[in-house]
Amino acid sequence: MAKISPVSAKYIVQAHIEIDGVVDRPDVIGAIFGQTEGLLGADLELRELQRSGRIGRIEVNTETKAGKTRGAIIIPSSLDKTETAIVGAALEVIQRIGPCNAKINVEKIEDVRISKRHFVIERAKELLKNLMDSSMPDSQEISEEVSNSVRIMEIVEFGKDRLPAGPAVKDSEDIIVVEGRADVLTLLKNGFKNCIAINGTSVPETIKELCKNKETTLFVDGDRGGDLIIKEMLGVTDVDFITKAPEGKEVEELTKKEIHKAIRSRVTTEQAKLEMPAITRSPESLQRPMMRQEYNRPSQPSQSPQGPPQIRPLQSRLPLRRPITTSVKTSRLSDEEKKKFMDMLNDLVGTRGAYILDQKLEMLGKVPLTELEATVKGLTGGVYAIVFDGVIDRELVKLAERIDVKYVAAMDSNVKQMETKVNLLTIKEI
Repeated sequence: MAKISPVSAKYIVQAHIEIDGVVDRPDVIGAIFGQTEGLLGADLELRELQRSGRIGRIEVNTETKAGKTRGAIIIPSSLDKTETAIVGAALEVIQRIGPCNAKINVEKIEDVRISKRHFVIERAKELLKNLMDSSMPDSQEISEEVSNSVRIMEIVEFGKDRLPAGPAVKDSEDIIVVEGRADVLTLLKNGFKNCIAINGTSVPETIKELCKNKETTLFVDGDRGGDLIIKEMLGVTDVDFITKAPEGKEVEELTKKEIHKAIRSRVTTEQAKLEMPAITRSPESLQRPMMRQEYNRPSQPSQSPQGPPQIRPLQSRLPLRRPITTSVKTSRLSDEEKKKFMDMLNDLVGTRGAYILDQKLEMLGKVPLTELEATVKGLTGGVYAIVFDGVIDRELVKLAERIDVKYVAAMDSNVKQMETKVNLLTIKEI
């Protein structure tokens, strides 16, 4: 009986046997012990090695076919690699088994530890994959998952048309009108709760009523369908601002950054009519493109023999609140004011701060940008200019109008000059 467990074996000797005749398994085992006896000395005697547990049970698997016997011999060993190799080589001296000629060929000696190591590596990979799939997410993933689920739960049905909308549509002073429910979900996911969907190509009565009472931004897909919805909305109701997703993209596909960029890049309805003539203007108005420099150009008789220019009929269609352009207002700046504003803007770059100036361009105070609005609200008057490191937005412009600020200077502006009486200056214009 073998005293070595297969678990304890370090090497496995695998040999192939061919016998010219029919023999039984005990004949093969007897030949192995009998013909190697005394061959390797007392220390490597197979019977003694098996008795001491250094050689395991010898397995012989044979099959007989066409009068010949073929099979495999497997010998587990806990000897070192040299002694195991000697035992394996000793098997090949066997030339007869019973009355039949035989040939034994040792095919390989397998290191069991390598096989176990491969098994350990593959199993470890599998366990690690399962662990990563089922492990607890980090705090950020948990927060995002909870926030997303809450925002999706916040979607409501608004008005008699039961339109998909955010929870803040009723109480907000301004709303964002999008095309469908998926767009509303995307905006909710990214923090916009004042959105509502048209939910089709025709404009519902609910949307028309909202547009009459609230400042409306129409946010459509960047495709032909979005253009058609703009045309439909402008034909039946009043829209204050228009913006589109990037060309070829839908609102529901946008990232948070792309949504904020699109909202910041919105334009007034009048501006949209000029920038998208194929959608919003009649065919006769497309005879000649209208340039912004022509808004304030006085009407003069044409000197061309080919007849009067076509500027006059275009001007007759211009909105009355767009007669003043940025170039006219900024031209009133004195050289001293230009230099003062430019020096302050350069000084503020990267600080996220703001200067508040009086009539003499003396500094009333310097505050962080986050405290600018609260500080200006606390001043009863005397503010001539505000210079800050940031982007001019609509809320700041409304505040500046209330306290009669003459100039607001910043790095950039999201508000068009023609939309306010305050002089808006950017670092490029100065």
